[in-house]
Amino acid sequence: MTTTPTCLFLPGAGADPNFWRPLGERLPASWGKVYLGWPGLGHQPADPGVRGLEDLVGLVEAQMGDGPMDLLAQSMGGLIAMLVALRHPGRVRRIVLSVTSAGLDMKSLGAADWQATYHRNHPNAARWLSDLHADLSARLPQIACPVLLLWGDADPISPLAVGERLRDLLPNARLHVLAGGDHDLVHQRAAEITPLVEAHLGQADD
Repeated sequence: MTTTPTCLFLPGAGADPNFWRPLGERLPASWGKVYLGWPGLGHQPADPGVRGLEDLVGLVEAQMGDGPMDLLAQSMGGLIAMLVALRHPGRVRRIVLSVTSAGLDMKSLGAADWQATYHRNHPNAARWLSDLHADLSARLPQIACPVLLLWGDADPISPLAVGERLRDLLPNARLHVLAGGDHDLVHQRAAEITPLVEAHLGQADD
């Protein structure tokens, strides 16, 4: 028996609310879908009320109703998703994470430094992003809901070792690797990935 999810789509530091749309629009029309952007990051207009990571977490929390939600997060959005799931374990039903840190030490797992290139490409983006450091590795085993991990084997920003580490830390996680996939894989290869996401989110909970 399938269920009817309500999905919150969280982008990475590019902050574009349309990043997930190629995938989201392929999911069943009956599913609830909310596409979030991050004010002041990427090319998104700044909001004086958004001054750091905690405010982005608050934007997600403000979209959560009383019923359980599903979180779909890419790159930096995965860190936000993990923080939300840790705070509200009863309100997050299932999670999809793509090429994210999710609160791990990326350097130790071989990740390339992306911030200098990011700020060259997004000169107006908030500078607090460069001071963003979070280590959730000790807390991630507390996240019991089912998690689908989507990784490529050609992503220097979040290499496959990160996905494998998350698979080991999260108690109910499954890793799917896309050959040749890079950091934009859920956007660029949406048609290929959609069946995986639909199967994961469409499962009824016991």
